[in-house]
Amino acid sequence: MQQTYITRPHYEILDGLRGVAALLVVWFHLTEFMNPGPMPLFHGYLAVDFFYVLSGFVIGYAYDGRWGKEMGLKQFLKRRLIRLQPLVFMGGVIGIMMFYFSDCNMFADVSKTEWWVLLLVGLASCFCIPLPPSFNHRNMGEVTSTNAPMWSLFYEYIANLLYALVVRRMGTWALAALVAAFGVMVVDSSLALNLFGTLEEHERQLSLNFGFKMTPEHCYVAMSRLLYPFFMGVLLSRIKNKGAHRASNNQSGLLSHGFLICSLLLSAVLLMPRMCGWEQLLPEGLFNMTSVLVLFPLIVALGAHSNLTGKRSSAFCKWMGELSYPLYITHYPFMYVFLAWWDRNRDIPIPTFIMVQIFVFILTIVVAWLAYKLYDIPLRRWLSEKL
Repeated sequence: MQQTYITRPHYEILDGLRGVAALLVVWFHLTEFMNPGPMPLFHGYLAVDFFYVLSGFVIGYAYDGRWGKEMGLKQFLKRRLIRLQPLVFMGGVIGIMMFYFSDCNMFADVSKTEWWVLLLVGLASCFCIPLPPSFNHRNMGEVTSTNAPMWSLFYEYIANLLYALVVRRMGTWALAALVAAFGVMVVDSSLALNLFGTLEEHERQLSLNFGFKMTPEHCYVAMSRLLYPFFMGVLLSRIKNKGAHRASNNQSGLLSHGFLICSLLLSAVLLMPRMCGWEQLLPEGLFNMTSVLVLFPLIVALGAHSNLTGKRSSAFCKWMGELSYPLYITHYPFMYVFLAWWDRNRDIPIPTFIMVQIFVFILTIVVAWLAYKLYDIPLRRWLSEKL
């Protein structure tokens, strides 16, 4: 007999915010290499932390209270795999297809990579298996040579497992205490306090642009960026669920223009220029820490408690939500090619550079939408019927 689930109101504003963050991630990746130092010019990398808050909120809202008769661990894991894995696989395939087009002086080892080595590394990416730096064939040390953002999905799976095995059984106050403990890790990572002896490399002092390598320092910072935001999102969903239940999220809320206001707040954080020079890094660390600990949960809470009125606004947020995950997980192979083009044409006129930059930006959106419509939706529908 087919399992049935209770239909709950859908937070379209949060879908729209996810799309805003995804677009800003793409723009961040189109510009980050222009900075001559190890720390980016602005804070688009913090979108990962925002995604984790959103994911935790959605997971807690969708699944808290359904465990037992309605759903077990097996059903939960199937649903999450069906939701996440098809596009992870597609991102890996695109990465394999685009790999050799990124050959340049900056990526000198690309042309030396045997096809079977590329296939093995690419398949690891397709199945969200991180690899040590020695397997990276761009000399960038990332967990994969084909699709760098895969690292965040690897940690997303860890958060889902922790929720299903442990956190879903915890009471609200116990979860709040756990989130507070995870917050200490964020403070430690943001300010490079090295409380646990894991921040010895200092590759990017007082920056949270970590997690994409399989080194002790990167893994620790990645876990701090995962655990606090994700389970803060779960905690926010429980607080929301304990409040007055509404039949629809389009009723009265805190903000009458919630999507616009929250989008502006989110954009202000992600587009904020680097806070200081290389000699004074503390403001940078404080900004990262405040964004993760306070601003992102606040934006999600405001979005969840605010209005979305009008069919056009609803349709736009729905489209942005549908675009967000395909765009995030499929865009980066095109960044490699764009970076290789720039490396081969460093004397290109600025107007030409900007035109190509905009073209790549639009191209990633088109590819993501086609992947969603022609691949992700049919495959997930088929998997749902079979599994």
